Amino acid sequence: MFNPDNELNAFPNKIWLSSPTMYADSMDYVMEAYETNWMSTVGANINEVERLTAEKVGCRYAVALSCGTAALHLAMKLAGVKPRDKVFCSDMTFDATVNPVVYEGGIPIFIDTEYDTWNMDPIALEKAFEIYPEVKVVVVAHLYGTPAKIDEIRAVCSRHGAVIIEDAAESLGASYKGKMTGSFGNIGVCSFNGNKIITGSAGGCLLTDDKEAADKVRKWSTQSRENAPWYQHEELGYNYRMSNVIAGVVRGQFPYLETHIVRKKAIYERYRDGFKDLPVQMNPMDLVNSKPNYWLSCMILDPDAMCRQVRGEQQALYIGEKGKSCPTEILETLAKYNAEGRPIWKPMHMQPIYRNNGFVTREGDGRGRTNAYIAGGKLGKDGRAADVGMDIFERGLCLPSDNKMTARQQDLIIEIVHRCFA
Repeated sequence: MFNPDNELNAFPNKIWLSSPTMYADSMDYVMEAYETNWMSTVGANINEVERLTAEKVGCRYAVALSCGTAALHLAMKLAGVKPRDKVFCSDMTFDATVNPVVYEGGIPIFIDTEYDTWNMDPIALEKAFEIYPEVKVVVVAHLYGTPAKIDEIRAVCSRHGAVIIEDAAESLGASYKGKMTGSFGNIGVCSFNGNKIITGSAGGCLLTDDKEAADKVRKWSTQSRENAPWYQHEELGYNYRMSNVIAGVVRGQFPYLETHIVRKKAIYERYRDGFKDLPVQMNPMDLVNSKPNYWLSCMILDPDAMCRQVRGEQQALYIGEKGKSCPTEILETLAKYNAEGRPIWKPMHMQPIYRNNGFVTREGDGRGRTNAYIAGGKLGKDGRAADVGMDIFERGLCLPSDNKMTARQQDLIIEIVHRCFA
């Protein structure tokens, strides 16, 4: 059993949220790039990453880029986002999902989350089209590796003539009804950032079935050079192409994707079983029609199990209470034992940079939302908060989910969380 007297030595080596997992052969393709002197943005590794990604996702073309954010930016250009255009976006996500809209001068309008998947609420999306019927682009993220209700979202978008940009940065290898995330949208995006299910330390891909679109993205990502014997530029371009060195790391990771998913699933199930007697729920993974990639294991405390917690812009405070806890207490306790957790993504409509943007819940326009939810308070009569994303953020946290974590180490983390409720 865990001994609190040894708390400072619980984890001599830090337990990470989700760190890169490298192998003995991880550098083989990188060294190939070095030895053949293909160190820039052309080479066999890039070609192979594009082939492997398209094959895995089930799309015709993948364009290897410097990061997922670059892919999202070029997706906005492909979708024709112009200055002052409104774009519907997932609300509970990392801001990289949203910022590329602004790069093109667009205005993000945030769509509330739903409890079933922690992703965009199709009912709120339908309501948003009633309020903003002019919108023609929707950006959908699959949070923490769980697919959104993509059939319902596609049906809503089809009724209103809107295209879907699918942010599958966190969900590579996850599927919905047997089809991989990243292949449902008009344009898809995946990421190989350092903490993703497989990594190149950086990098990402734009995914499409349209050859003309793929060719445009390759051109834009290499400073829009024209096919001329000199450097000829007729439109704005970007330095967004993936390097052959980074591609070598990604290429070496692809054979381990399914292994990583199996390990992440085991971590999730061990947490689920370890917390079954606590007043908490795990993030939704066991869903009909969906096979997540289990990228991050998260938990949400029952409303009645929340002690008092207050969050400012950069700090948080809580008052401990017997039998209760809160994300702040759990995260601070994990950190004390040298284990890394993380708050749930703070919804975009709560971010200072986007607080004046539109935000739509199932009930309609959510601009007047200041008192929609009080941390630790009760839910409404239907079991829902007026603002679902805010509710999940206030009551939820991401647990250490590193696939190199041993079962013994995870048992200690489970015990630490139990003690927060003692």
